[in-house]
Amino acid sequence: MYAVIKVKGMQFRVEPGHRLQLPLLEDEVGAKVTFADVLMVGDGQDVKVGSPHVDGATVAAEVLRHGRARKIVVFKRRRRKNYRRKKGHRQSFTEVSITGING
Repeated sequence: MYAVIKVKGMQFRVEPGHRLQLPLLEDEVGAKVTFADVLMVGDGQDVKVGSPHVDGATVAAEVLRHGRARKIVVFKRRRRKNYRRKKGHRQSFTEVSITGING
């Protein structure tokens, strides 16, 4: 069984047992989280697509850790104008483990 959920404006395809990194959530490590914005639920031949959400469907997860991704370098430059800007960015994330899908 799989589902497509929406978390903070981003969509993720999840299955029970999967671990994924979501945008930073406010929950503590070890907390149980329930996602109610389920856009689609599929189980082999049977697929339910919401309009925009599937009624009564939820996805349960457990927060494993919080962290920050690898640094990326943002560099802007204009040729022949002596204009250079260098900036680094590290995106914060929350890693969760999907424990169940109720569809």
